[in-house]
Amino acid sequence: MILAAAAPTPAPTPTTSSLGPLAVSLPELIIGTIAFLIVFAVLYRVLFPRIQQTLKERTEAIEGGLEKATETQKEAEETLEQYRAQLAEARHEASRLRQDAQEQGAQILADLRAQGEAERQRLVAAAQDQIEADRAQAIQALRAEIGTLAVELASRVVGESLDEEARQGRVVDRFLAELEAEPAPSKATP
Repeated sequence: MILAAAAPTPAPTPTTSSLGPLAVSLPELIIGTIAFLIVFAVLYRVLFPRIQQTLKERTEAIEGGLEKATETQKEAEETLEQYRAQLAEARHEASRLRQDAQEQGAQILADLRAQGEAERQRLVAAAQDQIEADRAQAIQALRAEIGTLAVELASRVVGESLDEEARQGRVVDRFLAELEAEPAPSKATP
């Protein structure tokens, strides 16, 4: 090992560099640089504008999508507000219709009550008229009966026949007039 350390290292030759396999010759470096510049120029002239255009289109599409989403959200909020307003209006209308129906029901009920009362009053009036007619008929029948009885009684008391109708009528009328003129007997308590 000592021998290897003492051995002199070979001096670099002009064709070999100290970089070893990474060493590049000047003509290769110039050709590589020119080729790189040509490729870069072609990429810069052809590919970069397309990439820039694509990026610009994507940016615009994203911004347009965001704007469209914002507009859509705004429209959705406006539509929601319209639906809420329509719903509130429909509820108000339903409440008004319900109140109108209740008022109409109350009016119909009042009308029916008024008709019922009018019908009741008509029936009572008709019944009273019928009662009055029956009473008049009963009074007439009683007068005739009382007249007949009065004539018989008077003919027994007087002792003569009261067959004449005119005389009978006068006697009956006088008798009834006397009965009506007399005050009604009052009930006296003992």
